[in-house]
Amino acid sequence: MRQAGRYLPEYRAVREKAGDFMSVCSNPELACEVTLQPLRRYELDAAILFSDILTIPDAMGLGLYFEAGEGPKFERPVQTAAAIKALPAPDVSTSLRYVFDAVSLIRRELNGDVPLIGFAGSPWTVATYMVEGGSSRELKKIKGLAKDDPAILSLLLDTVATTTTDYLNGQIDAGAQAIMIFDTWGAALEPDDYRRFSLASMQKIIDGLQREKDGAKIPVILFTKGAGELLTDMAQTGCDALGVDWTTDLSAAREFTNDLVALQGNLNPAVLRDTPAEIEKGVADVLASYGHGPGHVFNLGHGITPDIDPDHLGVLVDAVHRLSPEYH
Repeated sequence: MRQAGRYLPEYRAVREKAGDFMSVCSNPELACEVTLQPLRRYELDAAILFSDILTIPDAMGLGLYFEAGEGPKFERPVQTAAAIKALPAPDVSTSLRYVFDAVSLIRRELNGDVPLIGFAGSPWTVATYMVEGGSSRELKKIKGLAKDDPAILSLLLDTVATTTTDYLNGQIDAGAQAIMIFDTWGAALEPDDYRRFSLASMQKIIDGLQREKDGAKIPVILFTKGAGELLTDMAQTGCDALGVDWTTDLSAAREFTNDLVALQGNLNPAVLRDTPAEIEKGVADVLASYGHGPGHVFNLGHGITPDIDPDHLGVLVDAVHRLSPEYH
């Protein structure tokens, strides 16, 4: 659920040498290196492209930067109808070339050992940063926009969705073998607004994606944090799999989705702070929750926090390999 990132000391060494987060993301060689780092430690089944969900608004000229201890911010947030209408449609083949170059390099280095997953943020989630100017839990500005001028918010979401479709197709052309769309803030909306603003914009992306390359299917995974019963609606989009966060039991998720899609998840990442025995129990409980049959990709139910001992993740991976054959 979390790329190399904050829990590996070797990643922190690369980032310190590079100077900042975006310097790693925008350097194909460094992005490749940190993508491969987890695979050197653990027997994982896929690699995850090292990048960020905010590369698209950065390519639109909003001036992405990272404040120590505060996360991503934008120098020029879009908070008016005029600013939203003036947003450019970037040519991703040039403005985000560094991502595609990283994908190509990673595929070459992987040499077919494991597949590569590419990703992007959902238009709604990306738009929250664009409107709020950075991270926000209340989302007052964008919720106000949804209430006061839903048409202009829809225009913003359509603009982001169009660019995101081009961006993900560019990743596929460069070699990504599966695509995941991350919707961190969708469940902050009321269900009807979620369908209107978040799910509809993800649907537009799904409808525009290249779903096959060189005779191989390109699976598409959707993830909305805190989706719960909304998984039923998500399963109707034509995606291949749904990420499920740790607040929804996988047995309930199977009922919500009627086995229409595969499910990815969903151990509470806080369990990684526990003893090896408790981590193994957590793995066993998640496997039992999904039950028997195909269609389960074991994963965390959200990202790894910076304080996790990397050896604890090794315990988890080993437990999954040992315990899952009984079910799958």
